[in-house]
This record gives sequence, C-alpha cells and structure tokens, in this order.
Amino acid sequence: MLRSVTRVSPSSRIHRVARFSTLNPLPATFLRGGTSKGVFINRAHLPTDPTQWPPIFLGLMGSPDPDHGRQLNGMGGGISSLSKICVVGPPSDEQRAQGIDAEYTFVQVGVRDASIDYSGNCGNLTSMAGVFALDEGICHRTPSPSTSTTSIRLFNTNTKKRIDTSFPVSISDDACVPHLDIPQVSMAGVSGKASRITLDFVFPAGARTGKLLPTGNPTDTITVSILNAQTHIPASLVDATNPGIFVAISDLKRILNVPETSEIDFGDPKSVQIVESIRQEGARLMGLDPTAQAQPKIAFLAPSTDTSTHDIVIHAFSMGVLHKAVPLTVALCLGVAANVQGANVMRQLPANTVAGRDGEGGNSQGMMLRIRHPSGVVEVKSAKVIRTGRRLMKGVVWW
Repeated sequence: MLRSVTRVSPSSRIHRVARFSTLNPLPATFLRGGTSKGVFINRAHLPTDPTQWPPIFLGLMGSPDPDHGRQLNGMGGGISSLSKICVVGPPSDEQRAQGIDAEYTFVQVGVRDASIDYSGNCGNLTSMAGVFALDEGICHRTPSPSTSTTSIRLFNTNTKKRIDTSFPVSISDDACVPHLDIPQVSMAGVSGKASRITLDFVFPAGARTGKLLPTGNPTDTITVSILNAQTHIPASLVDATNPGIFVAISDLKRILNVPETSEIDFGDPKSVQIVESIRQEGARLMGLDPTAQAQPKIAFLAPSTDTSTHDIVIHAFSMGVLHKAVPLTVALCLGVAANVQGANVMRQLPANTVAGRDGEGGNSQGMMLRIRHPSGVVEVKSAKVIRTGRRLMKGVVWW
C-alpha cells in the first residue's frame, strides 16, 4: 500500500506543504543492540529526500504521546532507549573507495513530543548496524571454510565518523550469515549470554565539534543561576563518539544541599531542572544547541566504591531522564576522557588507575576502564567496547 502524507510546517502564517508517497506498511527489522532496541530500515525503502522522513518515523514509533508517554500506538517503548531508529544503506562511491561497507543514520525520536533528532549517534544500536547491513544484502562477505568472524566498516552520517564492527558468522547457502546466539559474553542490563560484537570507534574525537576538547580546556567552570545566585561547577566537556558533560556527583550534592552520605533523588523536579540548567550551559560552552536534548548528554561521576570490581561510578541522563544503565557513547566518551590529563574525570578515578593513564586520549588506545552504572558494570578501552545483540522481528511496520 502507498500512503500519501501531507506535512505542514507553520513557520508563520504561511504553511509549506510537502506531499510524498511511500510503502505503508514499511519493511523493517526490530533489533536489540546492547541495552537499546530499535527499528532498522533499509534506506532504499524510504523517500530519497530525508526531509520527508519525520512523519514516517513519528508514526511508526507512536509519537508524540504527550498525555501518557507510553507510545502504545507504535513500536516505541516510552523511554529514550526504546525510541530509536537506524536507517542503513550502501556507501557512496567516495566512501566505498575508502573501504566503507555501509553507512547509517541514527534517529532519536521524541516520546511525548514530535522531536526528530539526528545530532548524535547511538553506540548500542551501532552494534547491530553491520549485522543488519549483511542480513539485508547491503554489503556482502564471501564465505570460506575458515570463516568464523567478519568485520564491517561503517560510516555514521550523524557524526561523520567511521566505526568498525566485528561479529561471528556462519555459512548458509554459500553466504555469510551473522551468528548472534553463541554464548560467548554477557553484559550488564541484558539477561544471558550471546555472541561477542566488538565496536571500534576509529578516531572518535570531535564527533560533533571537530575537537576532543571543544573549549580547549580539560576542565571548565560552568556557571548557572540557582535561586537568583550564581553557582560555579567544575566540568569536563569532551567530544568523543558523542559530546558529553562530566560533573562530579559531589558538586551536584553541594548545589542541591544533599549530605555527602545521602543519595540524590534524580526524579525530583528541582534536581531535574538543575541538571538541565548545567547541561544547557555546558552545551553553550561547547558551541552546541542547548535546546537539543539528545546532545550533549550529561553524566555525574563518583569514585569507586569497590576498586576490585570497578574504577568509577556514573549516573547518566538521556533526553532529560536518568538512564537505567548508561548510554554506550557516554561510556565510550568517558573512556576517552579518562586518558586526558587534567580532566575533571581523573579526580574521580583511583590513584593506581590514574597512574597508568598515558594522557593521549582521542584514539583507540589506552587502558581498560570499568564503569559502574545503575544496572551493572561496562568495560571500555578508550573507544572500543564489547556488545551483544539479538534479532527480535523482521516484517513490516505500519506508520
């Protein structure tokens, strides 16, 4: 079925109307990547003009849902980590000459509002972009008797960065097929074991701003107005895989007048408002749009409570809400930041961990960093990480 859609954009009293037709239902695959789930779409099935995509994405996700925030009319799950789309397609001729196998665009879809955000990447769903590309025949691998794993070189259009992904494959009908149910590794926040998917964010620095340190400083002072008084907060503003703002949780407790031994109620409206004020001012310092909630993300750090199991504790926000785990690109950005001498991050690390850092940052080298988040521990090595994923559904989706 072809569906004609009228998109009205009231920029003033003049309404601009765009009409287009595309398949409805639309071929799609529903995949889990890391601690996120999303709808993957072959770019060939969408209008060639990306400005015509938003009504399709909103319809298939069930957004906006201002009254309930559950997205029951679509594939979304009511939280940012379940309201995601990846559009995957073949590389351009120039990209193919550089060895790129597939390119993809990550889309963060608003839950309660109609926002469509292309400003950043999603590391969790990136782990399945190569799998989807191979499944869809967007790229191919020639099987051989010795074939057990393959690597797909991806280009992310949001950040203009290359990511290499590797995963096991099996041979079926003379083709390489991603093999995702080998009990190789487990990850916090996901039950059971699955195949090892390795992500390597090649040259991750400057994903949005063009610089690892957008302000040129490893640590900046963010000034916000609280109760008509100016408050100063040290923060590391780092742009690697995605831009991130890192603040010591002790500084947030100081601002909120929370005792050092007490926990912060991150759902309290006052806490949410102050966190967003800090994030927006940090975005301005980084030269980014402070009204775009998807980027930069903000995270609060605390020293390890058990150095035998982890190096640092993190509470990260995504789209204004405390994340139940940690966005993968935030963890990767933190892994890079932990190698930057003078960064606010280092003051939250154990002394023996800091001593081993080489101060390079911005590349795929460095030591392993074990990050404790609300659902467990994730290990990153600068901008390299292990994920798992699973195929959930392949068919069509109505929008």
